[in-house]
Amino acid sequence: MNETRKLGLICVVVGTLMLAFNWQHLGPVGTPPTETVPDLPTPESENDPAEVDWAAITESEWQERLTEEQYYVARRKGTERSFSGAYWDNKLPGKYHCVCCALPLFDAETKFVSGTGWPSFWDPISGENVVTEQDRKLFVLRTEVLCNRCGAHLGHVFEDGPPPTGLRYCLNSAALNFQEEKRQAKQKQ
Repeated sequence: MNETRKLGLICVVVGTLMLAFNWQHLGPVGTPPTETVPDLPTPESENDPAEVDWAAITESEWQERLTEEQYYVARRKGTERSFSGAYWDNKLPGKYHCVCCALPLFDAETKFVSGTGWPSFWDPISGENVVTEQDRKLFVLRTEVLCNRCGAHLGHVFEDGPPPTGLRYCLNSAALNFQEEKRQAKQKQ
């Protein structure tokens, strides 16, 4: 078994163990929320995300604005079950935004099949849009990935990804909002 598959299997096992201890916090899985989150900017909204004081939003306000699963993952640093999120197998063109503040994070062009059951990317849209921190939970040193605008927990990054970066940003669907890119049909000449 090659190193990438071993690490992928370890991620699945660790994620499953994490969920076993926090199962009661999870809401419905596998589908993006259908309700609109009140007062949160989206890529199409009139609210300017740059004018929002993200640090001033209280935990109770986040709980009102997000689904139970989104709150658990993005604000409480949880992990969704592998192969259960809405985007792990999404192959449509578009961009993945932060579910909390709508900051564009990853482009579908950098998404790849990692075999882990979570959406995986080899590079963010901009290095300025994500930040990383050391994560020592579960007695394992990992690198946590956070939204640079609002601090939402997105997932983790590993050094077993494909070229050109060699990185695997292993993210939670619940922390993302996918905006499909409508491709223009080529006109016949």
